Amino acid sequence: MNIEEFFQLSAGKWFSHRTSQHLAFNQSENGKSDIIIETLAVDDPEVSKLCQQYKINLSSGSCAAKITWNGTIEKDQAKHSGSTVLVSIPDADNPAQGKLLRKIVDAKKTPVAGRYKIDSDDALTLITEDETMSSEERLWFASPNLRMRVNILKNFGGFSITSFTSEIRMGGSPPAAKASEAVNSVSN
Repeated sequence: MNIEEFFQLSAGKWFSHRTSQHLAFNQSENGKSDIIIETLAVDDPEVSKLCQQYKINLSSGSCAAKITWNGTIEKDQAKHSGSTVLVSIPDADNPAQGKLLRKIVDAKKTPVAGRYKIDSDDALTLITEDETMSSEERLWFASPNLRMRVNILKNFGGFSITSFTSEIRMGGSPPAAKASEAVNSVSN
């Protein structure tokens, strides 16, 4: 699988359930969200704007997605919603890995490109570091309609959070050819 196929398989509406463990405080919390993932053309205005933010040539991008979420965290029951845009910029010598641009919501923060890698087991690993924290997230499909994520978020002051998320596709399905490929790769 390549990054384009991973984004295509991820397109759709998902129900997400996340359990997070705050290691420093020995506390856990649960969250639920509805997530909509849309693939975007690399010449989409949002993709173009993002590439300009990162000072990267638009022609370097291979695929893009817009992710919108709306959910709650069990502890405070406050609504959490937002959206972001992701753009993959494959390495010239190894397209299974590259930079991942992400829309920055906080205007005071300097954009920092993350890294992505598609592993031999078709899992996507995302690594992002900035001046205050580092994040490593691994995403994979257990089946075409069930996606899993694990994440480790480390604050450079010593604070860490780990999380496990399961995402179930709500209605619809990925393109038939991609779904059968994903089933074959999951069962092998």
